[in-house]
Amino acid sequence: MILRRTLLITLLALLSSGVMLAQNFKYIGASKCKMCHVKPTTGSQYNVWKDGPHARAMETLSGEEAKKIATEMGIENPATDPACIKCHSTVGHIEESLVATLKMEEGVSCESCHGPGSRYKSNAIMKKPEMAMKNGLIEPTEEMCISCHNEESPTYIPFNYEERVAEIAHPRPAK
Repeated sequence: MILRRTLLITLLALLSSGVMLAQNFKYIGASKCKMCHVKPTTGSQYNVWKDGPHARAMETLSGEEAKKIATEMGIENPATDPACIKCHSTVGHIEESLVATLKMEEGVSCESCHGPGSRYKSNAIMKKPEMAMKNGLIEPTEEMCISCHNEESPTYIPFNYEERVAEIAHPRPAK
């Protein structure tokens, strides 16, 4: 009986620690990713993002076209409307409690595709892909992309995953 109780307590402790770890994954923002992912020798991923459409996604909501579409849809301000920012900013589709240093104006940040980086951001963890995955790193999928690139968007263009992902490709060079 004591052994069974001890095993049950141990099992519950392990399960709850896993849940607690998952709750500790926070969104830290592209500036933290930039520290390691900015140099050409390491792939320049930050610069690819910064110069691409995802980094400017929030800016598009302040443009004349967005304002016109918003007016037609009965939306007062697309840059603050939840229906718009859910796809134009990483902050717009995550729980507020998960935001550490990520800012709304970053648009669709690294962590929209790769998961909250607070636990995998260190070089020691990133050097070990399995360890990075255990600490929240996600490999992007087509399903992730089409959660925003779909017919719900008023500016939807048919989405070809292979073509579009090639446009934002930012691979890490072999070590």
